Amino acid sequence: MLNSNMYDKDGPARKTGRREVKSAVLIEKQVNLETLNTFGLPARAAFLVRVTDEDDVRAIIADRMIGSLPRFILGGGSNVVFTGDLQALVLKVEVPGLDLLETRPDAWIVQAGAGESWHGLVEWTLARDLPGLENLALIPGTVGAAPVQNIGAYGLELADRFESLDIVELATGRTRTLFREDCRFGYRDSIFKRDLAGTCLITRVRLRLPRPWQPVLDYPDLARLAAESVAPLTPIGIFDRICSVRRSKLPDPAEIGSAGSFFKNPVISAAQFRALAEREPGIVHFSLPDGDYKLAAGWLIEACGWKGRNMGGAGVHDRQALVLVNRGQARGREVMALAAAIQESVFNRFGVLLEPEPIVLGGTDDLLSPSR
Repeated sequence: MLNSNMYDKDGPARKTGRREVKSAVLIEKQVNLETLNTFGLPARAAFLVRVTDEDDVRAIIADRMIGSLPRFILGGGSNVVFTGDLQALVLKVEVPGLDLLETRPDAWIVQAGAGESWHGLVEWTLARDLPGLENLALIPGTVGAAPVQNIGAYGLELADRFESLDIVELATGRTRTLFREDCRFGYRDSIFKRDLAGTCLITRVRLRLPRPWQPVLDYPDLARLAAESVAPLTPIGIFDRICSVRRSKLPDPAEIGSAGSFFKNPVISAAQFRALAEREPGIVHFSLPDGDYKLAAGWLIEACGWKGRNMGGAGVHDRQALVLVNRGQARGREVMALAAAIQESVFNRFGVLLEPEPIVLGGTDDLLSPSR
């Protein structure tokens, strides 16, 4: 249910007259999705529509041919594993736009269309002296998918910079605005993966970049950078360092297919951690404010001997065990078989179950979920 903090932007228009919407949209049939997912996995969509604004969604709802089909929302395809063809309508989000909406005494408010590249947005803000997103550089995917996953890296999450966003309800075509408390952000989680999964499409996101700028240096790599620097750190300096580190550890999707980090870092209780640390004194961990502990999933996987190993056409990256890759001709079921084997291995040794980050789709059973 949408709560009272969300307002209907179409309300006045519906009272004064009928909103004119597009009478039709371009429907692509039997679309090859291999180039629309960063893993490069083979799959086809029965139908695909490219969404560039809210009226596209309303036209889809009104279309007798496709209006009642199962739907899947696709952004940049960087957080999805296709294990088969989709007998469904894929809504490819391509809403454009980058704007500085407001300059407040305490913040800049930036708005981006959901179809924009997330990394492109980070570069755009820094080029205009609007710092605050540099820690989230080089994260793949689109702006619209960032709130769904509550993306995060190097001590910062999207929720830390979030102002509001607009959605279109897929049942009614109404546009609404949601604020931070409405989105129920958690660790790689949000209301869009739970209560609102499949019920709406994000069209625009607004971010709050604090003034004056203060660097976020909680992450060990950045803390070391600050300690080594003679001159004060700048947003561009932090951006360059993060891009350099990420490129040294992670594969370029243009060269080898992947979905980035495949597993979430597991969170365990203090009691479970103490018992585990007695057996595994070298385990990489981070203490959390609530007393729990976050474990480094990449370390757990590497400790089980998976780094660089292959199963069929899928493999574990040789520089970062947290990343599964397409060795050239992998199919989605091979990727998931490898993921299951890793999960079993880690659980048998550490008693910890790794949770995959990507959405897995191979038919209609798992549809109506948003994708990055």
